[in-house]
Amino acid sequence: MTWVTGWPLYGLTSAVKAKSKQTLAKPNMRNIVVVDGVRTPFLLSGTSYKDLMPHDLARAALSGLLHRTSVPKDVVDYIIFGTVIQEVKTSNVAREAALGAGFSDKTPAHTVTMACISSNQAMTTAVGLIASGQCDVVVAGGVELMSDVPIRHSRKMRKMMLDLSKAKTLGQRLSLVSKFRLNFLSPELPAVAEFSTNETMGHSADRLAAAFAISRLEQDEYALRSHSLAKKAQGEGLLSDVVPFKVPGKDTVTQDNGIRPSSLEQMAKLKPAFIKPYGTVTAANSSFLTDGASAVLILAEEKALAMGYKPKAYLRDFVYVSQDPKDQLLLGPTYATPKVLEKAGLTMNDIDAFEFHEAFSGQILANLKAMDSDWFAQNYMGRKTKVGSPPLEKFNIWGGSLSLGHPFGATGCRLVMATANRLQKEGGQYGLVAACAAGGQGHAMIVEAYPK
Repeated sequence: MTWVTGWPLYGLTSAVKAKSKQTLAKPNMRNIVVVDGVRTPFLLSGTSYKDLMPHDLARAALSGLLHRTSVPKDVVDYIIFGTVIQEVKTSNVAREAALGAGFSDKTPAHTVTMACISSNQAMTTAVGLIASGQCDVVVAGGVELMSDVPIRHSRKMRKMMLDLSKAKTLGQRLSLVSKFRLNFLSPELPAVAEFSTNETMGHSADRLAAAFAISRLEQDEYALRSHSLAKKAQGEGLLSDVVPFKVPGKDTVTQDNGIRPSSLEQMAKLKPAFIKPYGTVTAANSSFLTDGASAVLILAEEKALAMGYKPKAYLRDFVYVSQDPKDQLLLGPTYATPKVLEKAGLTMNDIDAFEFHEAFSGQILANLKAMDSDWFAQNYMGRKTKVGSPPLEKFNIWGGSLSLGHPFGATGCRLVMATANRLQKEGGQYGLVAACAAGGQGHAMIVEAYPK
């Protein structure tokens, strides 16, 4: 077993022992399967994708999925994409990307937004459409382009411009222009902040880490673990969901570019990013602004088999949760995990692969502590006992959002594909995907390996 400064690099040599547990199929309910999924390489914003638009990346993910699965375009009943920071020209980015990728113009498409769990919502919406018999074949995905976010004129400036466009006489125009003030020109920048509390997510993560007494060193060690595991997985070709993307006018991008294992000494030199000077959240132990897109092909099992596919996994029970966005903004996985396990009739011991979204090291470690606390379960969750903390040898062992990157709208599909691919590689049966999201929301889903 290898260690990175106290964090074990588990799971890299020992495979999960295959268990023949009962399947989670439900009577009189269609089985829903993931045939395959792909994603563009996830890149630091401001790098190779900086001149693109979001629909370019979404189109690349859809084209990659078509190439990977050879699914006939006219068989797809519906397309759903998640996104968070919308490009105003392509507000329904799912539709624009689908047309660009050559899908039939008869295939409807819509876009959902639910912060960092937007593509989770896209996938579970697909599950609902198939389970209810409305569709047989749905593509779900997500996209985010943080290199080019909409920056607006101030409200006063916008109002003046709109009023000017309606002014009919020179006198009306001059009257409006006379009210102009220099401060009208200050722009409005989008922020990764809560509308309801006006607090940035990083500030909230720093308070959460302090509340759970998680040190700066622990956070840096966890981030180093994420980067080291991601580097190893990338080197061993385990990140098989990544498809190359030829950027117009530039080179072909083949892999994620944010994986950068550093040293604890280098990480310790960084200053706090949000709460200064005593905060513990830094650029090194936070996920970075990322550009990327992902897409998965979801079918009714009988349709997949009739089309000759060998599915990768079943999508089983899922839950969405919401908490107080001020003090429990990032604790979604803690609340969602016991609920989804109970729904599926499973325990933590039944899960072979955990894939949790890593927004910040402090957020992950706070969730692990909360899940392992009877006191927290009783006082905050109304539960008699804790659910327990996932064993690290089964947890995010191919890296996570801290290292692979986190395009807000696209991460959910990455989590599901990492889980499905890990179950196949390790011979496990059940995986658990979980993520927190802005607004104090969260998601968890059980993924079951398709029998070989």
